[in-house]
Amino acid sequence: MDSYERMNEVIAYIEDNINVDIDVSHISKIACCPTHQFPRIFSFLADMTLSEYVRSRRLSLAALEIQQTKNSIIDIALKYGYDSHASFSRAFREHHKTTPSSARNKSAILNIFPRMSFHTPMGIDQNLIYRIEKGKMKMARIIK
Repeated sequence: MDSYERMNEVIAYIEDNINVDIDVSHISKIACCPTHQFPRIFSFLADMTLSEYVRSRRLSLAALEIQQTKNSIIDIALKYGYDSHASFSRAFREHHKTTPSSARNKSAILNIFPRMSFHTPMGIDQNLIYRIEKGKMKMARIIK
């Protein structure tokens, strides 16, 4: 299994457990990576922190649920890990540039963040190892 497949398994775990606290030690095991290094690796690969990804996904799913169901906004806020209506509204407004109650309108424009996936770039030599050294990407050829 390559590192891209492992990272896709991490994303699958996050998506399956989006309504609960994400256990970094567990997802680092899925990625076969030391727990203290996983957040940096995720940030490098995803170009965003793990908490930013989880927050964006939760707010996107909450927006879709607000728009597609009649569930109360506070119930949706609690489902996606927000303790109060005020904290949910503030985060929602910052992410979607509109209020949760305005999002009920089917024509509301929402900033939906899609599920992330990782793939091997086309044309990349599979015999190269990539690593970060002093802030720059370095490549090394595998010698058999």
